[in-house]
Amino acid sequence: MSRPSRNYPAELRERAVRLVAEVRPDHPTEWAAICSVAEKLGIGTAETLRKWVRQAEVDAGTRAGTSTAESAELRRLRAEVRELKRANEILRAASIFFAAELDRPKKTS
Repeated sequence: MSRPSRNYPAELRERAVRLVAEVRPDHPTEWAAICSVAEKLGIGTAETLRKWVRQAEVDAGTRAGTSTAESAELRRLRAEVRELKRANEILRAASIFFAAELDRPKKTS
């Protein structure tokens, strides 16, 4: 059974990433620094903090990957495409309906 996800404030994330960079020289590995900071700040798992550190590196341009801004833009564009596809389906159905109405013979009284 998985644990419920916890949303951490952006300030905590930024502070934790900064602390990892500051205490890194005091530890034999980056993982040890991450574990230490995660424990001190009460972050659920060290893996969570490791992901934050990696994303911060991507955002800073020191690591390859999709930045946070690019991810947000992709999400926005995908939502827009979904909405446009939905609107096209509605318009297609409406045009078929009205075309069928025009093809029907008119009743004369």
